[in-house]
Amino acid sequence: MTAGIAGRVALVTGAAQGIGAEVARTLAGHSATVALADLSDAAPVAKELDARAYTVDVRDTASVETLVEAVERDLGPIGLLVNVAGVLRVGRLTELTDEDWAAVFDVNTHGVFRVCRAVGRRMARRRSGTIVTVGSNAGGVPRMAMGAYAASKAATAHLMRCLGLELAGAGVRCNVVAPGSTDTAMQRSLWTDDHGAEAVVRGDPAQFKVGIPLGRLAQPRDIADAVAFLASDAARHITMQVLDVDGGAALRV
Repeated sequence: MTAGIAGRVALVTGAAQGIGAEVARTLAGHSATVALADLSDAAPVAKELDARAYTVDVRDTASVETLVEAVERDLGPIGLLVNVAGVLRVGRLTELTDEDWAAVFDVNTHGVFRVCRAVGRRMARRRSGTIVTVGSNAGGVPRMAMGAYAASKAATAHLMRCLGLELAGAGVRCNVVAPGSTDTAMQRSLWTDDHGAEAVVRGDPAQFKVGIPLGRLAQPRDIADAVAFLASDAARHITMQVLDVDGGAALRV
C-alpha cells in the first residue's frame, strides 16, 4: 500500500494518542512525511517518528488555517489528510445539556469541516489529494446514551460524501473509516470494571447493543491499516464511501 502514500505529506489530526497516533505511525511506516496535529501534546509521538508536531484547536478557524499554512510551509503540499480528532460526551438526549451537544459537534463535525475546507481548497487547486475521516459505526447504528456522538458521526459521514462529490472532478478522493469498539482511552472511559472488554464483545441486550461477531475488540492498528488502504493507490477508484471496521458489530446490510 506504499504507492500513493510514500513521499506525500500527511496531516493527521488527533495524533497525540489512540487511533490518531497509530495512523501517524502507520503512514510514516509507508514512507509518508507526517505532520501530527492535536490540542494535546503530540511531541512524544512525533519524536518517536522523527516527525513534526503542531498544536491545533479544530474548534477555531484561525487555528486550523495557521496549522495548514505552517505544515505546507515547513513540509510541502499536503497530499493526505486524516481527520481523527474527536470527543465523546455520554448521556440520554432528554438529559443532555446544550453545552454537551455543542461541544461534541464542534469537534466531531464542525472541526472536520474546518480542516477539510482549509486543506480541500488547496488540494482542489493542485488537482491531487486524498482525505480520510475516522468516524464511527455509531453513525449508522443507534446507541443508548450516545445520541450526540452518534449524530455527529452521522453528519460527518454525509459531509464527507458531499465533499467527495464536490472534489471528485479535481481528482481528490474523500472516504470514511468507521470503527466499532476499539481499545483506546475513549473506549476504556466507558467501562465500569475490569471486565469491560468482555462485556463489549458479548453485547448488552438491555441496551439494545449487539456484541462483536469476530469476538474481539479492534486494536488501533486495525483502524490505521484501513485508513492506509483508503489513502493508498490501492483504493484509487474508491470515493464517498464509509468502511466499517468493527468486527461485524453493525450487522450492516
